[in-house]
Amino acid sequence: MSCVDLTPELVDTHAHLDDRRLHPQIEAVLDRASHAGVRQVIAIGTTTEDSPRVLALAEAYPGLFAAVGIHPNEAANATDADWKSITQLASRKHVVAIGETGLDRHWKDTPFDLQRAWFDRHLELARRLDLPVVIHCRDAQRDLIEHLSALNRPVRGVMHSFTGTWDDAQAFLAMGLDLSFAGMISFTNKNLDTLREVAARTPADRIMVETDSPYLTPHPYRGQTNEPARVAVTAARLAEIRGISLADLAALTTANARRLFRLPPDRTLG
Repeated sequence: MSCVDLTPELVDTHAHLDDRRLHPQIEAVLDRASHAGVRQVIAIGTTTEDSPRVLALAEAYPGLFAAVGIHPNEAANATDADWKSITQLASRKHVVAIGETGLDRHWKDTPFDLQRAWFDRHLELARRLDLPVVIHCRDAQRDLIEHLSALNRPVRGVMHSFTGTWDDAQAFLAMGLDLSFAGMISFTNKNLDTLREVAARTPADRIMVETDSPYLTPHPYRGQTNEPARVAVTAARLAEIRGISLADLAALTTANARRLFRLPPDRTLG
């Protein structure tokens, strides 16, 4: 049996593959991912410009799937015509989620009430098409909890690159959401120990792993461009935090990702 055969199978649940740092060398990026044990990747859309591009990648490469939507920080420039484009893309084959959507109080690109309105559009589209939502939340955990609680129904989706407290995590889990962890759990900052505690306590059937590439490159590669292959680095750190083997961590996170996004296990990178 070859070394590649022994590599745990992983799913990178969040990667911006259309980014100029990754897209021009996409075949090399995907080859490195495959050799690192990554079998499937969710390519994330954030605008009406990049959502068609990530769908085109998903249509061209087995193992890639697309999420389409308008990021809260892009919503100020979005129009009703843009939303019509997203709704048309959302019904296409290989689109497995709606988003990236959500709320953001860190940046001031989009008025907060407008963010809420666009978030509601995404939530309703996901409900209508029975697709999960990929949720962005930065410095707005309490706002998001209140917003989702007002729906009075479970929400199928994932809190991408989760950074909240355990109290926040419990609230989102109770609503039906999964939690995904990115390279921040590997950073050496002591002030991230609270996040690592959340990663340790998240139920085994509700946890996933991602790169958010080309961002959030895990230690010890910080300063370099992140890419899906490095989900293996984050997964190894997550396994250490949870006190289990990388093989066991990969098995449970991959099963969770395939359940949430309904990924066919036989459509893989390699």
